[in-house]
Amino acid sequence: MKKKYNELIKNLTDKELLLHLYMTQVILLVISIILGFILFDHFSYMNHLIFKDPKIVLIGVPSGAAVVIFDIILMKCLPSSFYDDGGLNERIFKHRNILHIFIIAAIVAFSEELLFRGIIQTKVGLILASIIFAIIHYRYLFNWFLFSNIVVLSFFIGLIYEWTDNLAVTIVMHFIIDFLLGVYIKFRRSPGNDDEKGVST
Repeated sequence: MKKKYNELIKNLTDKELLLHLYMTQVILLVISIILGFILFDHFSYMNHLIFKDPKIVLIGVPSGAAVVIFDIILMKCLPSSFYDDGGLNERIFKHRNILHIFIIAAIVAFSEELLFRGIIQTKVGLILASIIFAIIHYRYLFNWFLFSNIVVLSFFIGLIYEWTDNLAVTIVMHFIIDFLLGVYIKFRRSPGNDDEKGVST
């Protein structure tokens, strides 16, 4: 299964890979709209999206940065096989410009947090939402370390959401993680480090 997945990724052009990425986020947004309509009155889950909140800067930004710093330290200390995701993150970020990385990170953060924290966690709780979040990141199922990593990360983001009760905090946190790791992947030296993939959500 892992071999077939890696071959599938390898056979996609960069354009096709980006198309798949954006289509996935559109699907997540459509699912969010449908579930929001079914499960909530008047899209009340959007009441948890508060942008005028100092916790965004005081909690969301530093928490995201701390995750990235910790992840980079692990990448430097652990065997490269621990971070082998089949090269997907490398393909997505390595040759993108900073603005494009910013756009990708913003779209992914908004669509995933809206669905997994704003809707699923609100309705079924932190544990189930975190497990579903990890499973949706299909490429990590083939690597026990990356899968464990993404489960722990999802729990952490979920706890931040429960603590702050503000979806904007976790959206910004998620954005910081993906953006900084994307920039790190873009600028890190390739020789001898090509198999360091990073954990991007």
